[in-house]
Amino acid sequence: MRMASDEAKKLLKRFYLLQEERVHTYQLFEEGHIAYLSSAPNYNFPMYRELVYRITQTFKKISEEIISIEKKLKSEHDLPNVALFIGKVQDDEKVKLELTARLQIAKQSSIDHAEEMAYKEEVIQIQEKMRDVVERINEHLEELKYESESLYS
Repeated sequence: MRMASDEAKKLLKRFYLLQEERVHTYQLFEEGHIAYLSSAPNYNFPMYRELVYRITQTFKKISEEIISIEKKLKSEHDLPNVALFIGKVQDDEKVKLELTARLQIAKQSSIDHAEEMAYKEEVIQIQEKMRDVVERINEHLEELKYESESLYS
């Protein structure tokens, strides 16, 4: 294997920093949603809508930069396998964000309709799907780690 260029190494490092930022953004999103739900039944929807907007903008910025990194690693640095795993992470992060939105709606519905078990069951089902997608993301990150380690040997 050949040594990765300094630029490719910087791109990989930036990808990992963006992943950390994404994890932190999810934490903020979850904390904001918990605060929103705690105001039931008089939800502060304008505050929550603003949170969703800010979070969405942050995720969009992160995704755009990661897609750019993926493309550069593939086309400019001839690292298609590294780019592939970054793409897989990106795809599953998109699924995770969609599940997060569905989970937040389901959690609110289960509070608003506490007597209806269907909403609680939906929360559980979405949480299971979320665990699966997080596991896949972690597997992709592990594969990326192994693939990129070989670049340094």
